[in-house]
Amino acid sequence: MIGRIRGVLALVEAPEILVEVGGVGYEIQVPMTTLYELPALGSELSLFTHFVVREDAQLLYGFLRERDRALFRQLIKVNKVGPKLALAILSGMDSQSFVRCVQQDDVSKLVQLPGVGKTTAERLLIEMRSKLKDWILELDAAPVGGGGESVGGRNRVAEAESALVALGYKPAEASKAVAAANDASIEKSEELIRRALQSMVK
Repeated sequence: MIGRIRGVLALVEAPEILVEVGGVGYEIQVPMTTLYELPALGSELSLFTHFVVREDAQLLYGFLRERDRALFRQLIKVNKVGPKLALAILSGMDSQSFVRCVQQDDVSKLVQLPGVGKTTAERLLIEMRSKLKDWILELDAAPVGGGGESVGGRNRVAEAESALVALGYKPAEASKAVAAANDASIEKSEELIRRALQSMVK
């Protein structure tokens, strides 16, 4: 299993990034909460990773903090929660917010995430509650680091909509959320994605 990657951040196309290690480029899917904290393109980057092998694909998921990967691994153990849904959950809220949802039995906030219906939300609360004590102490560190550099030269609105669709939102939902969140003060697609996601999970 590939547990950690350290290399140069070569490309960002949310929710996927490319990290070059010794001349080999690794395509890694990351949650938006990690994307917001990426360094500038060309900078060295270290990620904790989770490797998934399927019959039709080999997928690598990356996280800046080990506790985020630990939470991801706990999530995919929940019945009917796969890596794609776990990534969407961690994109819609950070680790602290998820812990808070579990502690407060907040079904309403979970069902606002893409792919999470009421049944899945209730299952998450029940199954994660028993696991919460094992890793809640790991969730006390505040995020560090700055936001990533703007992605390429493509239109930031198109980039944001594409990222939301990749996370499981319907195109119409993504377009509406991005349009509502967009304003002249936003210079980076990552910021537009963050604002759109925040509005969709309120």
